[in-house]
Amino acid sequence: MSTHHPTPDACIACTTCVVNCPVARATPNYLGPRLIGPAYERFRLLGLDEEKSLHYCSNCKNCDISCPHGVPVSTFNMMARADYCRTHKPTLRDWVLGHGELLAKLLRPLPAGLKNFGMLNPLTRKVLDKIGIAADAPLPAFAPARFRDRLAGTYQGMQPRKIALFPGCFIDIYDPQTGFDLVWLLNRAGYEVIIPREFSCCGLPMIANGFANDAKANAKRNLRAMQRMQEQGIPVISSCPSCVLMLNQDVPEFFPDLAQTCTPHVLDAQAFLLDCVERGELSLEPQSDFAERVVYHAPCHLRAQGGGLPGYELLRQLPNIHVENADAGCCGISGSYGFKKEKYAIGMEVGAPLFDRVRRSGAGLSSSECGTCRLQLTHGTRKPSVHPVSLLRRTLEKTA
Repeated sequence: MSTHHPTPDACIACTTCVVNCPVARATPNYLGPRLIGPAYERFRLLGLDEEKSLHYCSNCKNCDISCPHGVPVSTFNMMARADYCRTHKPTLRDWVLGHGELLAKLLRPLPAGLKNFGMLNPLTRKVLDKIGIAADAPLPAFAPARFRDRLAGTYQGMQPRKIALFPGCFIDIYDPQTGFDLVWLLNRAGYEVIIPREFSCCGLPMIANGFANDAKANAKRNLRAMQRMQEQGIPVISSCPSCVLMLNQDVPEFFPDLAQTCTPHVLDAQAFLLDCVERGELSLEPQSDFAERVVYHAPCHLRAQGGGLPGYELLRQLPNIHVENADAGCCGISGSYGFKKEKYAIGMEVGAPLFDRVRRSGAGLSSSECGTCRLQLTHGTRKPSVHPVSLLRRTLEKTA
């Protein structure tokens, strides 16, 4: 982690962040973002020991969203967690949750069916529970092959333009179909999709679990690829809000020395598709009979960017999709937070208003850009949850 630290002095102790913190509402064990963030930062600067409830922060960034003075509360917490993990070795559980991409590479020789049986059978879940991964948490299943590997062998037609996709670990390892739905839309708009070989995990799971040095190493690789794309005039997009937030905002904040060589500029894929519609490159005229009532959930990491809700706006433009914005707060999983044994119940408590909103809506499914949000929504509502780009493809693709 960089030695650069933001100053806590802009905090006026107004408690707005506390009111908007879903974790503080769900458990008395967390002292709240104001105390753990800017208030305790002053004690950290004096060299005092860490406040024990720091690990309850889920890094959902609702404190940052709500702060009227722009205090980077979550940044204080993540920097403090990294500092703490330098002198206190993180657990095996936290390593596993922070290194999903590396774990997938290590398990690559095994068939997906065997990996999923090994990860998801009751006996293994008991073992995982022993190391701190909740037995009831909705772990994702491995796809038969990584998205980037399958895309490399896919003919996309003769497209006039190129665009680079930062796939994110969820699509790349667990959910290639959503990636191909996005590629289908971009091909339709005249773009060939490429994935630079250096693109690695954005580093957010590593930061959230205390592995700042590993996150910095990934940031170096990702920035090197982005610099090459910028030199070639190829835009970089991602359909995952957490990846966009990490690369555009957190990497320069956590590692300002790296951002001096290349300023990351990753576009939200859904916002890019909206621009394609406005430029006349992509038509939203329905070509299938698919129609659905949908509840849309805005991921916290999307709202933290302050760029609106482009995925929701895309769905609103489809005449055969009736979409409502849930507007019911955090789903509670916050990346890997809700998988942890001591956090699982907190995550479910945080997500309860959202689950209730989806169940009462009468909608057949929910939609959200974040992969782990979709996992949590399906787990909490027993209804399917899909990415907005998948709904777009279902509507725009001709069916036999």
